[in-house]
Amino acid sequence: MQNRYQRSFSQDTALSSKLFNLLEIVFPGAGITSHAEEARKLGVSWEDASTPFARFHEDGSLISHVGVLGIPMRLMREDVIVGGVHAVCTHPDFRRRGYYREIMNEVLDYCDKRYKTLILTTSKPELYYPFGFRFVQEHSFITNINSPGGVNGLRLLDINNIDDVKLLHRLLETRAPVSNIIGVVNEKALFLVNEATIPMYYFPDLDTIACMSVESNELKLYDLVAPQIFPLQELIQRIPDNIKSCFIYFNPQNLNTDAQALPDMLDGDSHLMVRGIFTPEHQKFMIPRSARC
Repeated sequence: MQNRYQRSFSQDTALSSKLFNLLEIVFPGAGITSHAEEARKLGVSWEDASTPFARFHEDGSLISHVGVLGIPMRLMREDVIVGGVHAVCTHPDFRRRGYYREIMNEVLDYCDKRYKTLILTTSKPELYYPFGFRFVQEHSFITNINSPGGVNGLRLLDINNIDDVKLLHRLLETRAPVSNIIGVVNEKALFLVNEATIPMYYFPDLDTIACMSVESNELKLYDLVAPQIFPLQELIQRIPDNIKSCFIYFNPQNLNTDAQALPDMLDGDSHLMVRGIFTPEHQKFMIPRSARC
């Protein structure tokens, strides 16, 4: 039955708390509730971004959910809205009853009218093959740096500072995609849910926010948020740490650096699943951490 499971957070004010309770049960330790709450403090609501599809028990409790959100992306130089399937969960006491299958069928009917491409990431790809999703191999990129340490040209972004919050919003609204193979343009909700609880660094003279870490002489670069993507060397010169190598978790075509592509999955088991047209399919890329759902 069409629209049997589609719900609205605004019309059902209890749905949000029920959903996050279910997510904490299904994904213990993932901190999804705190991530969404931090994003909400920064002015972005999960509930405004996501369309929920939900099944309830007769006692009113939520037992199964699939969310859909639109992600503005650049794929092979074309700006498109990609459908992101996320927060897929069924209460452990109600599995193997076909509830997930029924909801997913309605979700796909909804999405096929709106998006040419659907994406999700999962540690359990076998759950999605029956619904027409396919696994697409991603790549990370490694390059040798051998930097003894540059000037201190960056600072930690303070999300408790109103000026830094304004800065973050401005750059998210005006960002250039990190790559024309796959990059994200004006998008906030997914970025802030994924990144707001993780340190972000600001390079003032480049007007660039970097999602990155430096450990054991190794720079890991997950995303850049800026109106212009500068060469990697410009970033390296502003990082005071001794850096010998850099792992880049997106295609580095705009970074003006030679890097070796390695088949990889973010966090070791984050399989990218795709349904429909996906123009970068045979390219070497990784969807940035901030845009994964």
